[in-house]
Amino acid sequence: MQETIDLIAKYGYVILFLYSLGGGFVALIGASVLSFAGKMDLTFSIIVAVIANFIGDLMLFYIARYQKAMMQPYFAKHRRKLALVHILMRKYGSIIIVIKKYIYGLKTLVPLAIALTPYSLAKFNLYNAIGAVVWGVSIGLLGYFSGGILIKTFETLSEYPLLAPLFIAALLGGLWLWLSRATKRN
Repeated sequence: MQETIDLIAKYGYVILFLYSLGGGFVALIGASVLSFAGKMDLTFSIIVAVIANFIGDLMLFYIARYQKAMMQPYFAKHRRKLALVHILMRKYGSIIIVIKKYIYGLKTLVPLAIALTPYSLAKFNLYNAIGAVVWGVSIGLLGYFSGGILIKTFETLSEYPLLAPLFIAALLGGLWLWLSRATKRN
């Protein structure tokens, strides 16, 4: 276990950056807990995650806006979810760009759906930057201040290894169920 922690601490910022391009929630929590344990720097971890998260969403927006032919197979598979994002955009406005950072499943869809509209790139970048900073600071601090509890939880899960897959399965199953119901035809 200690070897794994040392390896993560050594390459943690690179892993955090790459993981945060596509979301980064779990990686940022992990980096925050490692910061609590003294293996990483919290401020630098948050900065790396914020920058990567911003770049990841910007890349999705850019690809969807300027490489539509390449994205058509993806758009065809996820028409209902993209329609849900358009409904959320009409209902909540630009704040959905900030909120989506916290909702698994919408993180990828929102930039893609917004890119299909005439929404301004500059406006998207502004809300994306605000969202990335708010997300990075809030999740980073949450992970750091929950570090003691999370470390104890990891120790308990290592003693009872069957609990971890059950918890993850329940979490992913609940998320899948919510997304299925949210995009279901009435």
